[in-house]
Amino acid sequence: MAGNTFGQLFRLVSFGESHGKAIGGVVDGCPAGIELDVEKIQLDLERRKPGQSKIVTQRKEPDTVEIYSGLFEGKTTGTPIGFLIHNTNQKSKDYSHIKDSYRPSHADYVYDKKYGFRDYRGGGRSSARETASRVVAGAIAKQFLKEVKINAYVSQVGELKLDEHYQELDFSLIESNPVRCPHPEMAQHMEEYIKTIKKEGDTIGGVITCVVQNVPVGLGEPVFDKLHAKLGQAMLSINAVKGFEYGSGFNGVTMKGSQHNDTYNPDGSTQTNHSGGVQGGITNGMDIYFNVAFKPVATVLQAYDTINKAGEKVTAQGKGRHDPCVVPRAVPIVEAMAALVLADYSLLVRTNRL
Repeated sequence: MAGNTFGQLFRLVSFGESHGKAIGGVVDGCPAGIELDVEKIQLDLERRKPGQSKIVTQRKEPDTVEIYSGLFEGKTTGTPIGFLIHNTNQKSKDYSHIKDSYRPSHADYVYDKKYGFRDYRGGGRSSARETASRVVAGAIAKQFLKEVKINAYVSQVGELKLDEHYQELDFSLIESNPVRCPHPEMAQHMEEYIKTIKKEGDTIGGVITCVVQNVPVGLGEPVFDKLHAKLGQAMLSINAVKGFEYGSGFNGVTMKGSQHNDTYNPDGSTQTNHSGGVQGGITNGMDIYFNVAFKPVATVLQAYDTINKAGEKVTAQGKGRHDPCVVPRAVPIVEAMAALVLADYSLLVRTNRL
């Protein structure tokens, strides 16, 4: 199975399955001499881990990261940073009922057809459990970037949507509620709605907005290596993501060019930022902001029709511990993937590779 590496110079190789002994990764290309605060890495893992509130999966995993290489006396050595996160709360029996059948909208069917074999326990390699490795790597990338600020938050759950622009919000409130929405009143509505969906044995989707500030001018190239194109790839590689838009996004089609154009100030900044911090594929120093759409979690705790390996129609029902809405736990994942892209492009610029 290919496709387990992300990045060109600042690279992550992740490994492991949902119900294996552990998951982990290797970060290669991180420069030497970066002071690395392991507690900050652990904090991002705490934000992603299961069992943190009543509106997420109740799988209890400590998600404690263990770093085995690439770090000495609190600083990176420039060698590969190897890390491990043990799986301690697997309940593989919860998946025995799907051993010979395929869950709708999961990777079960395509895995069987492509590889001729699949790990049905929690989805194996296709499980969102793999994203814990991305969070570790992204937390390392954040500390390499230093001055760059990355803040993601939940801006929509189902039809409950924030109308406020990100500049009107207080990012310090993101972690003040389990939904990770920086608007207390809307966060309460979202939380109650997710609880209702959970009681119904169903799931709901949502949107995460990410804002990246203090980005230097000049990251990215104008053709195939556009900065926003790599961000799109990064976000669309996250489990359950169905859409990506940056800047004015799809709303931009309703505007005239005279309205949409970002007029320059004498210092090169722009009076508006419909471009989302990227022009011609290259960062212009303005805030990068984008939205990531997540579908409803495919596993519903209701009876459903499907087929088995023999192609016969069967009825099954979801079991086990699953998120009724994935977006609260996906916030640090979105931040991590943004950090990995920016760290990689920063090194590419330094080495004149882009």
